[in-house]
Amino acid sequence: MAEPKTPDEYHEQLPEEQRAPMAQIRTAIRSVAPDADEVLSYRMPAFKSDGRILVYYAAFRDHYSLYPFTPAVVESLGEQIEPYLRNKGTIWLDARKRIPVGLIKKVVKVRLRENVEATRRRNR
Repeated sequence: MAEPKTPDEYHEQLPEEQRAPMAQIRTAIRSVAPDADEVLSYRMPAFKSDGRILVYYAAFRDHYSLYPFTPAVVESLGEQIEPYLRNKGTIWLDARKRIPVGLIKKVVKVRLRENVEATRRRNR
């Protein structure tokens, strides 16, 4: 199978059972960040906002991942996010469970604020 060159190709190459959950993740991100650019980076679909990566997301054999979690995400979402946190900034979503769409939207909202604030600091 050829390496995907676009987010659409990434999704098309997923096994059938992973397509719907990944579509849910993608739709949740897009609903909060409708103006974000969708890109493929580090072989994963991602959304960019204010020239910065907002979130990456990816499918694995037994889970889905959303990157990155940051101190602001942990601080804002506290106990809601803790069960999903893994090392190196990974939000780990068990493939056997329902996709927590509401939580994904909250993460994206926090990341949007972070990107806007970073852009403001950079432009001072």
